[in-house]
Amino acid sequence: MTPAITLEELLAWNHEAAAFWNTYLQDNPDALELQCGIGGAITVQDLVSHIWAVELRWGQRIAGHPETPREDLPNGPLYALYGLHEQAFRIFQTLLNDPTQNWDATRTMAYDWLPPHARTPSLRKLAAHALFHSQRHWAQLATLVRAAGFPSAFQGDLLFSSGLS
Repeated sequence: MTPAITLEELLAWNHEAAAFWNTYLQDNPDALELQCGIGGAITVQDLVSHIWAVELRWGQRIAGHPETPREDLPNGPLYALYGLHEQAFRIFQTLLNDPTQNWDATRTMAYDWLPPHARTPSLRKLAAHALFHSQRHWAQLATLVRAAGFPSAFQGDLLFSSGLS
């Protein structure tokens, strides 16, 4: 066995974090209106929208599905945003359960925001990026809500995930 973390394990970790924040924000709706300033998000709700929209759009790209246009993505309410995560989770699960999926295949992407050396990643790298992207933002959000007086008790470290042993 190679001592590596699998995409399945990263997806489970991602799903745990998404479920935690969905429940936390349902229980603390005022936190959604906190000023944010992370990644261009004005409020926490904007950040949550960004996190789950990015998950969905990367999943769609990896699967070769049409990307949902940004203007068609919801900005709220929370249940609609969580629906983006649920869609993304199903896409990733389907891909990971497909024994014919070639994770070493590459995708060429001509996005201006991607430097030239990063425009032809493997599907494996794209999936890992999408899943780590969410975790990075959840950690930022945990710090933000704690500083604003909304402690979350978020245990987002991989060590606490039941998704891997």
